[in-house]
Amino acid sequence: MRFPAKEWTQCLINANRTSWYQNELDCITMLAPRLEWLSSHLVRPRVRPATSQTKTNKVLAALVAPNNMSSKKHCFLFGKVRAMSKKTRQFAPVQLRLLKLTFLLVMVAGTMFIGRAQHMPSPGQAPTAPHVPGRDEPGGPGGPPAMPPMPKPGICPLPILPALPTYADASFFANADVPHGKVEEATYKSYSGKEKRMHVYLPPDYQTNASVTYPTLYLNHGGGGDDSNWTSTDVRGGSANFILDNLIAAGKAKPMVVVMPNTHECASATPSAPGKDDTCTQEYLKDIIPYAEHHYRVKADRADRAIAGLSMGGFVAMNTGLPHLDTFSALYVYSSGYFPDQQKAFEDNFQGLLKDPQTNDLFRVPFYMSAGETDIALKNGQAVMSVINKYGIRNFWVLSSGGHEMTNWRRDLYQTAQIMFPDCGGK
Repeated sequence: MRFPAKEWTQCLINANRTSWYQNELDCITMLAPRLEWLSSHLVRPRVRPATSQTKTNKVLAALVAPNNMSSKKHCFLFGKVRAMSKKTRQFAPVQLRLLKLTFLLVMVAGTMFIGRAQHMPSPGQAPTAPHVPGRDEPGGPGGPPAMPPMPKPGICPLPILPALPTYADASFFANADVPHGKVEEATYKSYSGKEKRMHVYLPPDYQTNASVTYPTLYLNHGGGGDDSNWTSTDVRGGSANFILDNLIAAGKAKPMVVVMPNTHECASATPSAPGKDDTCTQEYLKDIIPYAEHHYRVKADRADRAIAGLSMGGFVAMNTGLPHLDTFSALYVYSSGYFPDQQKAFEDNFQGLLKDPQTNDLFRVPFYMSAGETDIALKNGQAVMSVINKYGIRNFWVLSSGGHEMTNWRRDLYQTAQIMFPDCGGK
């Protein structure tokens, strides 16, 4: 005799859709002959004394149907007729226990299946509609606003942003008595065929530790400047090499190679877009990065590349860095921001990227932007940050004293160099 697993399962599902308790007993009644057959073959029957038979029958008779059901139609397990075997064969105690155990196992399996059937729609059946908030419920009519989803933490632990030096502090970029790195000039040919120059800062131990490779910061100058501005030591110069020497000596920044190209001719205040590289971006991808990674001991992966820039160089950092977060893992923008007539284009061009929930994980350090309180780029920077905030991109916004000047940009480099290239998992 076949065990009716398929029919039993369907019976339980149908029972659950209507009056579960009563129809469940119909399913048990359907199963009773199979269980009786199963028990008679699993345990050898034996004839019991009349007194024992009478006792057993009384126990079975006590298993009456519930009060709200007719005992003529149903029984708790089989009914008297089902529970007792044919006239020539009586149940032994072992058989009775086996039947009870089998019944319990079947009930448990059926209940588990019903629970799964309630939560998993069958093929072809439409999924259960999401809960629609009712009246006075959060998000429903007359109710409070629904709670937004909880933001996720970044792929790297959030760094503690160091304080800026004071506006008058000159010690952090002084030519101090510490080990010094080297600044050298390099020449490369751009994809357009032009001879171009870059300045490169090598950390103090670069020459002595020949087996060590370093992360790379690509640092861009501002409008009217060139590749020498960041390492110039005059009043308008950035003294970037001394800033890094002092930080590395104090153990506050990682030793890094800093590549400072001349982007005067290719920088653009017009937002780029993913898949539409501007001239500077093409020069970076085709010439500047390949040259640096071929001629210097630098790590050739996105986790160890960052891009930064001041003013016009901030456009280079955004136009090149945002569409290529597969190449750069951090962006630092000092005193920059798209002009009012380009702000809509910026949001339109990068909306798809900024809406992507995976974009936040591409920033190993939150997007950084700074401006002085009297900075001509302040409002433009705030407009860019409003878009960044609108889409929930993790960021640092730093407002400092002073204006659009090298005094601020030195302080910005001092601050950001200390959080660059964090040690955390992933690339």
